[in-house]
Amino acid sequence: MSLRLPSEIVVERFLPTARAMLADELDERGLTQQEIADRLGVTQAAVSKTLGQNGVVEERFREDDRMQATMTRIAEGFAADTMDSYEALAELLELIREFEDRGPICAVHEEEMPALSGLGCDLCVRGTDTGVLAERDALTAVRTAVRRVTNTSAVAAHIPNVGTNIATAVPEATDETEVAAVPGRLHAVGDRVLVPARPEFGASQHVARTVIAAMAIEPSIRGALNLATSDALLTAARDRGIDPLRFEAGYENRAEHLRNRFHERGTVPQVIYHEGAFGIEPVTYLLGTTAVEAAALAADLAAAADAPNDSDAAP
Repeated sequence: MSLRLPSEIVVERFLPTARAMLADELDERGLTQQEIADRLGVTQAAVSKTLGQNGVVEERFREDDRMQATMTRIAEGFAADTMDSYEALAELLELIREFEDRGPICAVHEEEMPALSGLGCDLCVRGTDTGVLAERDALTAVRTAVRRVTNTSAVAAHIPNVGTNIATAVPEATDETEVAAVPGRLHAVGDRVLVPARPEFGASQHVARTVIAAMAIEPSIRGALNLATSDALLTAARDRGIDPLRFEAGYENRAEHLRNRFHERGTVPQVIYHEGAFGIEPVTYLLGTTAVEAAALAADLAAAADAPNDSDAAP
């Protein structure tokens, strides 16, 4: 894993872009190269090399309206001698803070350090944030679970026609926007499971609502995925001491219905299922503390469901 500090992005990408933009702005206002160099704290040769050159410019910074407005203000202040270096520094630091608050510096930082991708990271402005860490853990759990599912060929045969989603909620989640899942769902093509996108929050409805309903009864149950309902899958679950819970397929007030069924059972079972209805495909949900646990159960049950039955063996 690469480790890059946001300050490196500022030094290597933001500062050269700001200097190049300021040099061009000041040149347009008639300042000599030496005057520009004095203002920017660089040599005249550096200014000569920078003017009109785009090689050191980060386009995401240069095209940002805030960057353009700030560079214009500083250039006008320098040209009119109404702004000193202290004031210019204050302008630049304020812009950097804005760019580090889920702005273009964050975008560049995510490219340089892919582990941050999709987190909505705001470490630069808030420091360590338990909410951000919880989101990161949820996204990581879904990614790990997706790998487990895609690496287990037996699961593909149990993907429903509507697709499978894999989800993990942050602690104390109350709605779908606090549940990480895969946009577009996973689909089976032959014996392969295709993943359309990286996980993000708010990407699931049915699996997320199932998780939220489970958390209302047992807060530690924060992960789930769905497979197609089949006798073989349910039998594999029972063979492992799991007593699947059946619920109605209708989706109206589904979360409330599930909470009531869990209350009746007195616990949240690892496997719950419905047998479908008009226009609704039969689906089974596997639950766990995170999506990783649910995916491990899915791999186990799918392999067992597909295993040859001794009673089917020839005499």
